Amino acid sequence: MPWWGVMLIIIAVAMIILGALYMFGNKLQKKQLAQKEQMAEAAQPMTMLIIDKKYVPMKDANLPKIVMEQTPKRYQKAKLPIVKAKIGPQIMNLICDDAIYEQVPTKGEVKAMVSGIYILSVKSVRNKKNAPVEEENGKKKKKNFRQKMLARQAEYQKQLNDEIIAKSQNKAKHKEKSKEELKKEKDRAKKIKDGIK
Repeated sequence: MPWWGVMLIIIAVAMIILGALYMFGNKLQKKQLAQKEQMAEAAQPMTMLIIDKKYVPMKDANLPKIVMEQTPKRYQKAKLPIVKAKIGPQIMNLICDDAIYEQVPTKGEVKAMVSGIYILSVKSVRNKKNAPVEEENGKKKKKNFRQKMLARQAEYQKQLNDEIIAKSQNKAKHKEKSKEELKKEKDRAKKIKDGIK
C-alpha cells in the first residue's frame, strides 16, 4: 500500500474520533447546563462566616456520607474547592464553584446563593476582601500558563452562572405574573357573572 493511502486512512480515523469527541462533548455540556439551571432554581440566599477555604480531595473534605455514596469512585480522589463556613450555629463544609472560589474571602462574612452544599455565587462581602498575592518587593506575582487558563475558565464559568441565575429569576417573576393575571381574570369573570345575575 502506498504511503498516501496510509495517510488517508489515518486522517479518516482521526476525523471520526474528533467527530465522536465533539458529539460527546456537546452532550455533556447540555447535561451540565440542565443541572446548573436546576441548581439555580433551588438556590437560596444565606449569610455565612467563611472560616477557611482550600482545594482538598473529596474523600478528605468531610462531606456528608450520602454525597460520598452517590459520587463515583473515580471522582472521589479529585480535588475540589472546599469552603468551611459557619451558617448560624452550625459549621459546615461546602463545595464552592470554581468561578467564585477566588472571590470568597477567608475570615469574612458573605451573602451567598447556596443550593444544597454547593455555593453558586457570592452576592456581597463584608469585613475582609482577598487582596492579590504580592511578592516581597511589592510587585504582583506573574501567573503561569495553568493559572491564566484557570482564571479564564473561572471568568467564563462566572458569566454562565450569572446568566443561569438571571434566567431562573426571570422564570420565577414570569410565574408570579401569570398567577396575578389568573387572579385578575377570575375576579373579572366573577364581576361579569354578578353583573348578569
